[in-house]
Parts: sequence; C-alpha cells; structure tokens
Amino acid sequence: MFVVMALASCGKKNPIPPGILVPDKMQAVLWDVIRADAFTTDFIKKDSAKNAAEENIGLQQKIFSMHHVSKEDFYTSYDYYKLNTTLMKDMIDTMLVRAERERSKKPVLKTLQTE
Repeated sequence: MFVVMALASCGKKNPIPPGILVPDKMQAVLWDVIRADAFTTDFIKKDSAKNAAEENIGLQQKIFSMHHVSKEDFYTSYDYYKLNTTLMKDMIDTMLVRAERERSKKPVLKTLQTE
C-alpha cells in the first residue's frame, strides 16, 4: 500500500491548484498580453489623441474574451506563477523560443513579398 501511494505522489509534481490557468493556457494568454503591451508602447503611446492606458485595458479585455478567461483568473494565475519561479521560467523560456522563431520567419516573408 505504501509503494502505491509513493508512486502516485511522484506521478504529479506541483499539480496546478484549482482556479489557476494550466501552463499552456497561461502561456497563450500571457503571450498576447505582452504583445498588447508592446503594441501600446510602440504605437498607441505615440498617438496623442489616444489614452494609452485605456487602449491597453481594452486590448486586454479582448484578449481575455478571446481566450475565455476572466481578468481575475489571469491575474490570480499570474501571481501564482510569479511565486512558482520554475514554472514561470519554463513558460518564459518557451515564449522566448517562440518569439525567436517568429522573428526568424519575417525575412523569409519579406523576401517572398518582394519577388
């Protein structure tokens, strides 16, 4: 009986608590939130006719709706991952690889468009 319990407990290290977005979902939402922040910084803040903070809130609301996640669930999950640095590091590392992959595709697209 002890062996079965020991094996069962080893099977799932750091299970995600209820109410916390699973890593894949959190990564997808966080990726879009970061991109929205970058868009706000790079483009909207330069437009004096727009309120960057309001625009960013609107973009985040669209992101949460698109991913079927509430703002509260996202920020609760974000706080959880900040405290669990190994999980957050894995998520950020994957996002960096994804960003590099997307960056490396751009020259190919430009080359195809100019031909």
